Amino acid sequence: MDKINLNETYIYYKDLFTDKQQMYFEDYYMNDLSLSEIAENYNVSRNAVHNQLKIVEEKIMHYEKVLGLKRKKEEVIDLLSNKIDEEVLDKINEIL
Repeated sequence: MDKINLNETYIYYKDLFTDKQQMYFEDYYMNDLSLSEIAENYNVSRNAVHNQLKIVEEKIMHYEKVLGLKRKKEEVIDLLSNKIDEEVLDKINEIL
């Protein structure tokens, strides 16, 4: 899963991770910090950060494979986009 898809999918499952995992993931993938910077910020080893990131990445892929929340939203948007106007579609996007 590429970085963009990983970030987009993470949003659906974020609350299933610990606070620490969320902080590491967001610092690395969204704030573009290096493993060393994150390790220094949280006073942990670089390896500890790396291990937690790998756990989160694997769980994101697993959750999406099993639950498919991102895929289902995209399918709903595709179906609706051909049948409704742009304003209604924007409101549905906000809800989903």
